[in-house]
Amino acid sequence: MNPNDILQNLKKELSENEYENYISTLKYNEKQSKADLLIFNAPNELIAKFIQTKYANKISHFYEVQSGIKATINIQAQSQKHTRSTIKIDIANIKAQSTILNPSFTFESFVVGDSNKYAYGTCKAVSHKDKLGKLYNPIFIYGSTGLGKTHLLQAVGNASLEMGKKVIYATSENFVNEFTSNLKNGSLDKFHDKYRNCDVLLIDDVQFLGKTDKIQEEFFFIFNEIKNNNGQIIMTSDNPPNMLKGITERLKSRFAHGIIADITPPQLDTKIAIIRKKCEFNDINLSNDIINYIATSLGDNIREIEGIIISLNAYANIVGQEITLELAKSVMKDHIKEKKENISIEDILALVCKEFNIKPSDVKSNNKKQNVVIARRVAIYLARELTSLTFSQLANFFVMKDHTAISHSVKKIKELIEENNETKIKIEELKNKILAKSQI
Repeated sequence: MNPNDILQNLKKELSENEYENYISTLKYNEKQSKADLLIFNAPNELIAKFIQTKYANKISHFYEVQSGIKATINIQAQSQKHTRSTIKIDIANIKAQSTILNPSFTFESFVVGDSNKYAYGTCKAVSHKDKLGKLYNPIFIYGSTGLGKTHLLQAVGNASLEMGKKVIYATSENFVNEFTSNLKNGSLDKFHDKYRNCDVLLIDDVQFLGKTDKIQEEFFFIFNEIKNNNGQIIMTSDNPPNMLKGITERLKSRFAHGIIADITPPQLDTKIAIIRKKCEFNDINLSNDIINYIATSLGDNIREIEGIIISLNAYANIVGQEITLELAKSVMKDHIKEKKENISIEDILALVCKEFNIKPSDVKSNNKKQNVVIARRVAIYLARELTSLTFSQLANFFVMKDHTAISHSVKKIKELIEENNETKIKIEELKNKILAKSQI
């Protein structure tokens, strides 16, 4: 069948604005596509990434239903050239979109670990007919970008839809834009009816609600009315309620009058499990070596990790090559290089010293105490792995005799990693912390 027909089917699922601004801009790339790999070209990289993240799974689902073939969807930028003004317009349009639930964001597809099990358990607990709106209400989930807050939020939404509940999922920017638009058009009654009569209200990135007193007052009344009607309210943010800037005290009080759950960066084992789950969902086969390389080379942003996995698979399909560790390193080299440019050797030293409870001056001295020697070697190894500095530059920084001393330290840590799994895990966790810090 013609994949362009699949795009037409999305008209029934999306608003006219979403379809015209994004889906209608796609062009099927018949030359590069295969039966199980559909490639569409978007006007620019920003639009391509947005459509890949938000609509690729839905396009794949429609195609499988119509053709019986489970295909990978790859949205590529037709041209990398775009002006500064075009980018601004695109970002504004993306933020203004009324959001829809992603069908792949379910509790079953969420990987649970120590870093997120409280937030997961809380959301899972309310996702039953007799608990929704009554057990924990509101629920406030906070944490850094890309750790799974939106996934949990929409998992509750998808479970609620299956119960026949009326669900509204929106970012705070979307709420603000919608309110502003209805205020200008004199149609606030329509806005009130939509929000106040829902069974489940899901608000993403509530920290951006703090723009005007009028908007916060509107949200305050909507919040109270939904809660008084036993409607479930769940919000996400980058910080807990008491640390939200620009939000009124009475709203902070409402946000905190329920369950507050944080999601922290995943441990290495959880991150590996997440990568396996993403591979399974996207029907991508990666060896343990490749999965471990991705887990230890990237930070904690799960969306970023999934994007790398999909890009790696698409590249392998296009060039007709098996996914090997060498291929993974080649595809990821620019991405990792960019990260290295953001990593400071001073940050590496500071983190290692904190972990080993020693002073930076001890690491740069001739101190022969065992814990200092190990810390020095770990810092040198991580600096070699995570920065572009030469052996000579490292020797100068760590006040060592010459590059051979650096080489010796790196060799010793590599031997420890091969011999001791605990050492390997510890160093990989340190590497993840440094990578995560470089993204801030």
